[in-house]
Amino acid sequence: MRRGTKTILWHLFLAGAALGTAAAWRWQLRWGATAAEQRRPLPGDDEVPMPSLQTTRAIGIGAPPAAVWPWVVQIGQDKAGFYTYSWLERVAGLDTRTGEAVVPEWQRVEAGDAVALAEGLALKVVRAEGDRALVLTAPTDAPATRAGVEFSWSFALEPEGPTGTRLVVRERYAWSKWRIGLAIKAVAWAGFAVNRAMLLGIRDRAERAWRQDVAASLDDAVSDVLAPTALTSPVRSGAPAVSGGGTASAGGGGEAGSGVASLVGEAGGTGPGEAGRNSGG
Repeated sequence: MRRGTKTILWHLFLAGAALGTAAAWRWQLRWGATAAEQRRPLPGDDEVPMPSLQTTRAIGIGAPPAAVWPWVVQIGQDKAGFYTYSWLERVAGLDTRTGEAVVPEWQRVEAGDAVALAEGLALKVVRAEGDRALVLTAPTDAPATRAGVEFSWSFALEPEGPTGTRLVVRERYAWSKWRIGLAIKAVAWAGFAVNRAMLLGIRDRAERAWRQDVAASLDDAVSDVLAPTALTSPVRSGAPAVSGGGTASAGGGGEAGSGVASLVGEAGGTGPGEAGRNSGG
């Protein structure tokens, strides 16, 4: 093969690699988000009004916002962690524990509270609207802020259908020095891995808890409907005793009860779960 041909092929390879890298970069910046979600203003955008870089990632969850919010609001290194994979947290240097349950003590979050990312590193809550939005920013005394970097991290919960949620997560960065920009773009690649795993982790936990709550509610409702009631009508004098018939009726009611309970168990186990899986895919 001639030297000129080799040079052309090498340049074509480099161009293809560059185009592939650029496509992958754009893809990870907007993973899971629709075009409308990417353009739509979100709570917290005003914290970094002129971003140098913005990411908007999203996921569908088969549970209502009220069932998703408790998982979002308890994120933090010293709380439920970030619902990512253990190996990923070790690579990122995060000494966290991954929460598998909603903890009541972690549900109250207000503006001014800290959300720990790692030991000695925390973000500040600037907005907390129950079941709707959580907005975090870097505090003024943070090293990145002192270096001239602005940062915001927003979680927006939007209803989708009768019992679904769109969880949209946005990061905004602004900087003035190009060398800082290169470092932040490198961090953004790692941030994608963490954010994707976190969104999937929140979805799986919220859907599982929601299915369990729905099944428990249906069980309670069926139990109330099929609860045995005492006969209150007085027996007239001379009327024949009906103990055999009463026993038969009670037995029939028991069979009906177990049949309905079986159907309820099937419905509770598949309905919400399937909706969540389809929304989250």
